[in-house]
Amino acid sequence: MPNSRRSFLHAAAALGSGIAAGGSAPIPTVKVGRFEVTRLIIGSNPFYGYSHFNRLYDEHMKEWHSQERVLEVLRRCERGGINTWQLSLAGRPLADLKRYKAEGGPMNWLTLADASLGEDAARMQELRALEPLGIVHHGGRTDARFARGEMAVVEEFLKRVRDLGVMAGLSTHNPAVIDYVEGRGWNVDFYMTCFYRVTRSLAEVRQMLGEAPLGEVYLEKDPERMTRMIRQTRKTCFAFKILAAGRSADSPQQVERAFRFAYENIKPQDCVIVGMYPRFRDEIAQNTDLARRFGVVTG
Repeated sequence: MPNSRRSFLHAAAALGSGIAAGGSAPIPTVKVGRFEVTRLIIGSNPFYGYSHFNRLYDEHMKEWHSQERVLEVLRRCERGGINTWQLSLAGRPLADLKRYKAEGGPMNWLTLADASLGEDAARMQELRALEPLGIVHHGGRTDARFARGEMAVVEEFLKRVRDLGVMAGLSTHNPAVIDYVEGRGWNVDFYMTCFYRVTRSLAEVRQMLGEAPLGEVYLEKDPERMTRMIRQTRKTCFAFKILAAGRSADSPQQVERAFRFAYENIKPQDCVIVGMYPRFRDEIAQNTDLARRFGVVTG
């Protein structure tokens, strides 16, 4: 990952001056329900300190991402051609979303939520009024309920979202969850599909490796396992963690390989979600350029 003084100043100047990220060609889009969605979606983990590395890096991200910076990054994404934002309801994101919408922000948005949201009718109506693309059952919660045999809770959540008149999505890190849901014909509108199965239990990891590593596990063949399942479902999938939470972003070449693999191995109707932290380099320009290059649907 280039961290030279020149690259830092270039990224900082671009952020401050409002230079449009990416080229002039549009990012390819797909239709999801009534929404036109760019095949590159901006994620929100860096905004709110979910680094998937350690608490120090979490704080590093949170310290920089004031509400003003979050909105500026979103505006730069707009200028770069991205039209959809994925966020989570935990903590500050809803306040940021409301300010973004109040200031005329045009992006589509979708959110992760826990099953408990389905029991809060007032909050569900509040979200509905903000016109989300979809409300998605949180992937970590999905995988935990799957492991405990509690998928009926997840299905009830999806039903309540659909009864609200909003598209219902299901997020997971485990291809077996999609296989389970597809086999039972659930009424789900789309999936959020993690390229890496970071929710394996320590017991599973010990069985595989003979010992448990420190921290989350990112296995090199996991993207192949998940994309195989993505191609098997007819539902639209939003693929995330294509860069392994930054582990595949140490060089421009590595980032390019990850984007190329993602777009070549998901379906033409699918999208990718990528969190961006343009503090030291212009990740927005880099990522939008790659989406234009590899996200074009051919044939």
